[in-house]
Amino acid sequence: MDRHQTYENPLISRYATRPMAELWSSDRKFSTWRRLWVALARAEQGLGLPISDAQIAAMEAKVDAIDFDLARSYEKKLRHDVMAHVHTFGDAVPEAKGIIHLGATSCYVTDNTDAILLRDGLAMVRDRLVGAIDALASFADRWKDEPCLGYTHYQPAQLVTVGKRATLWCQDLLMDLTEVERRIGDVRFLGVKGTTGTQASFLDLFDGDHAKVEELDRRVAAAFGFKGSFPVTGQTYPRKLDSLVVSALVALAESAHRFGNDLRLLAHEKELEEPFEANQIGSSAMAYKRNPMRAERMCSIARFLMAQQAAVSQTAATQWLERTLDDSAVRRMTLPQSFLAADALLSLYLNVVPGLIVRPKVVARNVERELPFMATEAVLMAGVRAGGDRQDLHERVRVHSIAAADALKDGAERNDLIDRLKADPAFAAIDLDAALDPRRFIGRCPEQVTAFLASEVAPVRDRYPNLLGQTDQVHV
Repeated sequence: MDRHQTYENPLISRYATRPMAELWSSDRKFSTWRRLWVALARAEQGLGLPISDAQIAAMEAKVDAIDFDLARSYEKKLRHDVMAHVHTFGDAVPEAKGIIHLGATSCYVTDNTDAILLRDGLAMVRDRLVGAIDALASFADRWKDEPCLGYTHYQPAQLVTVGKRATLWCQDLLMDLTEVERRIGDVRFLGVKGTTGTQASFLDLFDGDHAKVEELDRRVAAAFGFKGSFPVTGQTYPRKLDSLVVSALVALAESAHRFGNDLRLLAHEKELEEPFEANQIGSSAMAYKRNPMRAERMCSIARFLMAQQAAVSQTAATQWLERTLDDSAVRRMTLPQSFLAADALLSLYLNVVPGLIVRPKVVARNVERELPFMATEAVLMAGVRAGGDRQDLHERVRVHSIAAADALKDGAERNDLIDRLKADPAFAAIDLDAALDPRRFIGRCPEQVTAFLASEVAPVRDRYPNLLGQTDQVHV
């Protein structure tokens, strides 16, 4: 059937990168199953079972030569995906057919493969997350001294700087990195546990030798780079692992949504813009538009990813005793798509942040509009120091401020509060122009940025020097 006649997952066709899509591909999945069968056979041979070098060599030679059409025909007949691939592999290596999957249950290949993919997917997320942190940190450093309006309740508040605000976005990602690194360390192998986690089949194979069963578990785990496997399981690894891993990706989605939302608000203020390509069209009808489409996409994909937590949590909560198969279909969707969505979000970070456009003149104009109101406390204190009566000056400031605010609301182009104060004899002894230097109102923003980069970002840069300076191209 023509691919245009069936649904395409946009995470694959539009948003995620090829490396992440390949990680969750059928080729990677089923070739990993075969590698697991090879590793099991080699470990069993090493512990004394009658498996020949020739059988293992034959299996190794066919690990990547998968006949997917044959596997589909077997599955249609057998209604069992693992056995379909056991038979397909056996047909490819008839000399080893009798020892493939020896002593194992289906979850030996399905769950151990998932553990490998979770670990490797988290490593890919970690690497791109470092790139996003590095990019935001560089942006923060560049703009650490640029005063801008701060907002609380999306109403103008005390000034901050463009760079200080970026450290808030960066700090969110640093917390996400900590979680991702922790989850990478937490991922364990299922190992070789058998149908209900008792390892009874392997104990039979080794004639009751518990030490050999334990060593088999260690050897197979080590073959795939795991320090160990879960000490106890049912038939599957605990679905709690899926929930914890996806929760780290969901946390990244929370950060991305916050960042994307802030970009959209600042784009409305015309202070900050995402990259806009030379031939990019903002609107099919309104040719002048520069819609923040990347930030909007970030929020949209983040919303999808955040919704996955419910599915993995419910799956973890409903594992009946040693196992139930109602986790299978939902995990086929939630695990790959969670990683694809996280990858897409990081792709957007690595495209947007290096190309962020600051409009300093607009930033300054917006500061100028509100700064006179923010300067009134300093003006009041200066008036008192010059010998004025605090209560009288306060009332005068209040009256002039209300009048200036009303004028702005009625369409005045600029805030004339300082002009009104200059015209009031009570403030004649005060240098009102000096009171309007924005840098008087940014507190320790530049120093905070410098300290943040040194204490929080520098250690990450030191740990991952090869991951700095990343960018990405968003094509669709």
